[in-house]
Amino acid sequence: MTDPIKNVLFLCTGNSARSLMAEAILNREGAGRFHGFSAGSQPSGAPHPQALALLNREHHDTSALRSKSWDEFDGPDAPKMDFIFTVCDNAASEPCPFWPGQPISAHWGLPDPAAATGTEAEIALAFADTYRMLRNRISLFVSLPHRSLDRLSLQKSLEDIGQSNDASPHNSGAPS
Repeated sequence: MTDPIKNVLFLCTGNSARSLMAEAILNREGAGRFHGFSAGSQPSGAPHPQALALLNREHHDTSALRSKSWDEFDGPDAPKMDFIFTVCDNAASEPCPFWPGQPISAHWGLPDPAAATGTEAEIALAFADTYRMLRNRISLFVSLPHRSLDRLSLQKSLEDIGQSNDASPHNSGAPS
């Protein structure tokens, strides 16, 4: 008997970089077990070009990525979410829609690479760092023994992942 695929929604304000990267990473890392989605409270209207370029370099499928409102996920025809992660501090502090089914949620705040300034190399490094941190957290998430954890233990594990100190550029798992 196989477990049903779990739906995961990554939320951010603009849905142009962090949440879109998380969606793409989860859809590859959790293939067959998890389906990633992303949305924003105030979507920018388009994915950030640097985010798309990085995802393409890392061989992610970006064909379906688009900046969209979280309103697409709160209606009766929307997919039922099992997990919701906020990846920016603004989205975490905003009043969210009611999510049917009581999904488990956690805050995985990360710096916004779209707000990075400096040289082209410095901006590219901000995107690479965000990608690495998301990939590390998502790898931890998909490797959890979901079936054997009760809801409270799973909630604690997800909060711990969000607090993980993975900001060092010397961590393993940096994009190649």
